[in-house]
Amino acid sequence: MGLGVSLTLGTGLAAVAMTGFLAISAMLPGTDPAWSHPVSPADAAPDDDGDPAGGGSMLTDNPLYLAGELGEVTCEAPALDEDDPESVERFVHTIADCLDLAWASYFADAGMRFTAPNRVYWHTEGHSPCGAFPTGDTAAFYCQANQGLYLGVEDIVEASAGSDRPEAYTFIISHEYGHHVQGQSRILAEFHSVRAGVPRSTADELTRRNELQANCLGGVFVGAAEERLGFGPRGRENILDDVVRRSDRGLGHTHGSAENGRLWTAHGMDRVDPGACNTWDAPDELVQ
Repeated sequence: MGLGVSLTLGTGLAAVAMTGFLAISAMLPGTDPAWSHPVSPADAAPDDDGDPAGGGSMLTDNPLYLAGELGEVTCEAPALDEDDPESVERFVHTIADCLDLAWASYFADAGMRFTAPNRVYWHTEGHSPCGAFPTGDTAAFYCQANQGLYLGVEDIVEASAGSDRPEAYTFIISHEYGHHVQGQSRILAEFHSVRAGVPRSTADELTRRNELQANCLGGVFVGAAEERLGFGPRGRENILDDVVRRSDRGLGHTHGSAENGRLWTAHGMDRVDPGACNTWDAPDELVQ
């Protein structure tokens, strides 16, 4: 189980060096989109033992893709009252517990090391090793510097227009947790290494592949858990509609089109297999 730290003051975590920043922020209809902001190329390079056997790419030949389906998720979430911050924090903490258990088991089956992310729930402005929060409309983010999963308790409710649908908050968390899965499997390290120094258009394409993979990995968890969490067909459609709202619009093209955001999320939910989330080998048209 992960340890959650609730921040009610703007306390800092400056003792950890800043190495990267991934943020999810709300996009209500008519506003500019933002899920996870691109990470600085200064992020850590792959370890000496980071490459898979045979010297293949950690993006395309990762052991993460070989262990099959995620497996049954048996967690149950508490009732959610979106108007009560304590209820929201309790809900997201329970979902994060469930994500920890599900992915730890999967990594063990894949023969890979896994450490659950640190959790910080904020109620006011603060600082992380990856910078101040919230920035702009940022509602939650993953900080690779300290493997931190940061969640704005009131902000994720505001980002979701005060939704009373628990599946909306579940997918926000599972998407960000997808970035932690990428980090634990060395995908993020190679992504940053490959992305460094390339032209803007190439960097944006790589970022889209990274974000769409996080969508798919988030979908894998939701697909494995949706029956136990009681989402049903309507909950599934609510998640996919939310993904469409958070896809690329207006300025920038770093998170994928509405069609592709929906496609990769649904693909993860249907297949329940991280091996289905290899966006790095996907044709260009599926990562636009």
